[in-house]
Amino acid sequence: MPKYVMLSTLGPDGFARLRENPERIHEVTHEVESMGVTVLHQYALLGTYDFINVIEAPDDVTMSRVATTLASRGTLKTHTFSAIEVDDFIAGLANRPDGAS
Repeated sequence: MPKYVMLSTLGPDGFARLRENPERIHEVTHEVESMGVTVLHQYALLGTYDFINVIEAPDDVTMSRVATTLASRGTLKTHTFSAIEVDDFIAGLANRPDGAS
């Protein structure tokens, strides 16, 4: 199943909600998973971004729905990237369609 990396930055309202209810992080994870994805890893960050999540989703459309739903709340901004396992990446390079090796 495809994997995605989602970087999140909280806005002022997001920080306020988190301060009032730190368990909100787990609640959002359950909400996200109810949309048909699996959160594989989740980390809080220091720096430009506040959270990074590695998510498994059936397709780009499902992942787009998750990102749009989260962003529509107005409490955070997301940046989502498709992630390719390194072994799959290497295999794809080794099996080039142009026949080169």
